[in-house]
Amino acid sequence: MEVVTGAIGSLLPKLGNLLKEEYDLQKRVRGEIMFLETELESMEAALLKISQAPIDHPPDSQVKLWARDVRDLSYELEDSIDKFMVRIDGDPNRPQGFKGFIDRCITLLTRANIRHKIGTEVKDIKKRIGEVSKRRDRYKVDNIIAKRIGPTIDSLRLSALYTKATQLIGTDEKSQYIIKKLMGADDESDKQMKIVSIVGFGGLGKTTLANVVYQKLKEKFDCAAFVSVSQNPNMEKIFKNLLGQLGNNNCDGVNDEGRLIEKIRELLETKRYIIVIDDIWDIRVWEIIKRALIENEYGGRIITTTRILDVAKQVGGDYKLRPLSSVDSRKLFNQRTFGVQDRYPPNQRALDISEQILRKCGGVPLAIITIASMLASKKEEEYTHQYWSLVYESMGSGLENSYDALKDMRRILSVSYYDLPAHLKTCLLYLSLYPEDYKIKIKELVWRWVGEGFIHAKQGKSLYEVGEDYFHELINKSLIQPLDIDGGNMAMSCRIHDMVFDLITFLSIEENFQTPIGGQQPVLTPRKIRRVSFHASEHKGIRQPSNMSLSHVRSVIVFNQAFSPLLEISAFPVLRVLDVSGCEQVKNHHCKDIFSLLHLRYLRLQGTSITEIPKEIGNLRFLQVLDISETDLVKQLPSTFSLLTKLVLLDMLNSILCEVPRWMSSLLSLSSLSITLGTLRDEYIQVLGSIPSLNELFIQVEKPMQGRNKRFVIDGASPFPCLRRFTIRSCHTEMDLLFAHGAMENLQKLELQLGPLKTTEFVDFDFGMENLSSLEYVSNGMIYYDEQRQQALDTAVQKALDMNPNKPKMIRPEIEMVLKLDVGSSKDPMRAIKVASGITGMKSATILGTDRNLLLVIGNIDWTDIIQKLRQNVCCTEVLEDMIHFERKPNLSKKLDISQAELVKQVPSTFVQLTELMLLDMLNNIVCEVPTLMSSLSSMSSLSITVGTLRDEYIQVLGSIPSLSELYIQEINYQESQIRNGVIICTRSHGKSPET
Repeated sequence: MEVVTGAIGSLLPKLGNLLKEEYDLQKRVRGEIMFLETELESMEAALLKISQAPIDHPPDSQVKLWARDVRDLSYELEDSIDKFMVRIDGDPNRPQGFKGFIDRCITLLTRANIRHKIGTEVKDIKKRIGEVSKRRDRYKVDNIIAKRIGPTIDSLRLSALYTKATQLIGTDEKSQYIIKKLMGADDESDKQMKIVSIVGFGGLGKTTLANVVYQKLKEKFDCAAFVSVSQNPNMEKIFKNLLGQLGNNNCDGVNDEGRLIEKIRELLETKRYIIVIDDIWDIRVWEIIKRALIENEYGGRIITTTRILDVAKQVGGDYKLRPLSSVDSRKLFNQRTFGVQDRYPPNQRALDISEQILRKCGGVPLAIITIASMLASKKEEEYTHQYWSLVYESMGSGLENSYDALKDMRRILSVSYYDLPAHLKTCLLYLSLYPEDYKIKIKELVWRWVGEGFIHAKQGKSLYEVGEDYFHELINKSLIQPLDIDGGNMAMSCRIHDMVFDLITFLSIEENFQTPIGGQQPVLTPRKIRRVSFHASEHKGIRQPSNMSLSHVRSVIVFNQAFSPLLEISAFPVLRVLDVSGCEQVKNHHCKDIFSLLHLRYLRLQGTSITEIPKEIGNLRFLQVLDISETDLVKQLPSTFSLLTKLVLLDMLNSILCEVPRWMSSLLSLSSLSITLGTLRDEYIQVLGSIPSLNELFIQVEKPMQGRNKRFVIDGASPFPCLRRFTIRSCHTEMDLLFAHGAMENLQKLELQLGPLKTTEFVDFDFGMENLSSLEYVSNGMIYYDEQRQQALDTAVQKALDMNPNKPKMIRPEIEMVLKLDVGSSKDPMRAIKVASGITGMKSATILGTDRNLLLVIGNIDWTDIIQKLRQNVCCTEVLEDMIHFERKPNLSKKLDISQAELVKQVPSTFVQLTELMLLDMLNNIVCEVPTLMSSLSSMSSLSITVGTLRDEYIQVLGSIPSLSELYIQEINYQESQIRNGVIICTRSHGKSPET
C-alpha cells in the first residue's frame, strides 16, 4: 500500500508499540503519540479514498500535493521512530565486568537523551501534521471533483468497433479458430450453448477480435447483440441496451433488474442468438448477466472479453489472445503509416528505427497503431529518421512530456492498474526498478517485496507464500507475462511488456516511488529520493548526480554490476534495502559500512567478493532477508548471527560448507533456509528440525556419505513443525535417505535432485514417501545411469506415492543437462551428432576430443532416450561425465567456451536466458550468423566469434550489446565481403555500446 498511503500502514503499529511501558516515555510525549495515531488513521482513510478516484476524473492537483505531503511526513516519522528503536536497545555486544559496568552507566544517560530527542521530534511532526490537516480542511480536499481530462477510457477503447475491415490485420486466423470453436461439427453439438472467453491485457485487440467474429456470424442467428460492461457497470442500462439490440424497445418504464432479466429470457427462449459481452472485470457481474442468457435447444453462442484470467476460466472456453506475429506487426505498421501494407520507410535509417519500434511494441496492436499514427505525419520528409528516433526514445521512458497519443495509450493500459487493490499497486510499481526487458525471478522478487515491507503475514501462510499469491494475482490480471513454467504449472519468472513498463515507469516517477540512475533516459532528480536503482554498466560505474541527496533513501538496488567505489554506502543513514548482487567490486572492506546500516531489512551480497562475515552483523537487528550465496567465504558464520531474531530468509548456497551451529535454532523467525553442507549428519538435521518457523529448506550436499551401514533416517525426533517445502540436491550422495513415520508432518512439496547415481548400497529404493502425511507433490529429479535401475527407481517412487493416503502427484522436472558420452567405437562421429540432434529438447551436440571420440550434448533431455537411440543407430554408448545443471554451476552461465568444437546448428533461441553470461568464446566453431537475440545478453563483456562475411546487420546487433568491452571477430570469406573497399563504417546507429 506504500504508493497510496506512504509509510502509514507500517507506522501505526510502531506508534502503538511506543506507548508500551518498557520505553518509559514522558506522559506528554505519550499523549502526542496518541494524537498522531488518531490523525494518521484519518489521513490513511482519506488517501485510500483519493486512490479510488475514477481514471477519467483523477484527483485535483491540490489533492495530489496534500497526499504527497502526508506520505512524506509518514516516512519521516517512521525514520525517527526506527532510529529511536535501534538506539534504545543498546549494543548487543556490550562487554561484561568493570568495563561493562561503565558502559551500562553511560547507556542510562544515553537512553535519557534519546527519549528526550524522540519527544522533540514527535512534537515537531505533530505540529507539521496539524498544518497538513488544516490545509486539508482549508482546501476541502475531500470534496474536490476534478474535471475530466480528454476522451473517456470507454470511448478510446471502443473505437476498435469502427475499424475498417481493410485495416484489420492478424485477425483472420484467430477469428477462424474461434468460429470453429463456436460452430459445432455435428447437429447435437450445434444445439448446445457455447461460450468463448477472450482474455489478454489491455490493447491486445480483444474487442476487435470479438467484433470480427460477431460480424461474420450474426447473420446466421435469429438475433444478435454486442454490449460493453466496463469496470463500474450500470446493470439496468446494460440490460436495456441488450433488449433494444435483440428487438424489444418497449422497456423504458421498467427499472427493476429482475424484471429486465425476465424480459430477456422470454425474448431468447425460442431463438438462436449470438451475444458479445465485452470487457468483464468482475465474475459477480457475469453471474448476474448469465441469468438472462437462457440455455435453450437452439444453440445460443456467447463471446466474452476480459483482462482477467480467472474471470475467463470461470466464464468458460477461455482463449488466451497472443500478440501479433512480427510479419503482421510490420503489415499493420506499414498500413497505418503509409496507407498500404507493402510500402516501407523511405531510407535505411528510418527502416532500422521502425524495426526497433516494432520490437518495443511487442506485437500489441494498440501500441503499433498509436506509434504508427504519430509517425505518419513525418513519413516523407528528409529528416524522417530524426523525428522517428525521438518518438522511439520516448517509448518506455515514462516521461511526462510524451506525445498525446502515447498518453492516451497509457490511459487505456492504466485501467488495469487503477483496478488493483492498494497493496498490488505498490508491488506492480516496484517492477519499474528493474531494467527494461529484464527477466525477473519470482523468488528474488517476492523476497524483495518482503524486505521492502510490502508483504504482511496472513493466518496459515508464510510471508513468501503471501508474496507468491500477489505475484500470481498480477499474472491473473494480465499485467506481467509468466515465464519458465515448471512441472507444477507454476511460473518461475516473469517479464513486463514494454508498454506496461512505460506505464509503471511513468506512474513511479509521478508518485516519486523510485528514481532510476544511469538508465537510457535522463530523469529529473526529485526533491526527496526514497528508492534508487542503478543501471550503469560495470565499466562505466555509478555516477551519482551532484544534486542528489541520499539522507532519505530507503532502497538501493544495483543492476549489471553497476557498483563503484564512488558510491558511499555510509551516506544512506536510513537504508532498509541494499542489493549489490553480482558486484565483484564489493569486498571485505565494504562490510564495515554495510554492517553499520542499522535499519537494513534486506541485504543481498550474492556473487560479491566478500570472504568473511564479521561479528558486526549482529548490529542488524531489523534484518529479515540475507543472501550471501555464490560467495567464497573462508570462515564459518560468527556467533553474533544468533542476534538476528527477525531474520526470515537466509541463503548460503555455494558459499561455504556450513557446519550448522546449534545457535541456528535460536533464529526464531527464520522461514526459508538454503544451505550447502559437506555431508548429511544426524546432528545437522536435529538443529535444522528445531528451527520453529522454518517453512522452506533447501540443502545441497557436496560430498558422498561414505562408510554408513544403515540408511540416513529423518524421523519425528527432528520435528520440523512448520516445514512445507523441502529440496535436497547432490551430485554425489548415494540414495540412502529414508523418511520414517512421523517425519515432517506438514511437508507438502518434496524436490529430490539426486544423481546421477551409479551405485547404491540399498537397492530397494525405499524412501518412505508413504509416511509423509501432508505431501501434495514430489518433483522427482533423481537420475540413475543404468536403464533398468532408473526404471525400478521411478516405479518404486510411484508405488510409495500410491500408498500415501494423500495421493501426492509426481512430476519429472525439466533438467538442463550437459552429458559427455563415449562414442569412440563409432566410425562416423557426424552420424552421432545427427542422431543426437533429433532428440526432443536437444539444444546442441558437439564432437570433442583429439580422437573425436566424445559427444557433448546440452538440452532439456531424457538421458535414457539419447543412450537408446545412439546404441540403436550409431554404436555402444556410455555416459562418461555427470549431469550438470546450469543452476548448480553458476560459473557455466557466466563463462561459456565452445571454441574449437564442430557445432552443426546455430545457437538456440533459449540462449537469451543466459542473462548472466559475461564471456562467450565461439572461435573456430560454427560460422555464426549473429542472431538478433544476441543483443539481449546484457551482461556479456567479452565475445569471440567466427563469421562467414562481416555484414552491417551483424555490427548492428553486436553494437547493441550494452556491456560489451572486448570483441574478437574472425572472418572466413573476406573475398566475398559485401563491405565497400574492405571497410565497415561503424556509427552510433550501429548500437549503444560506447565501451567497445
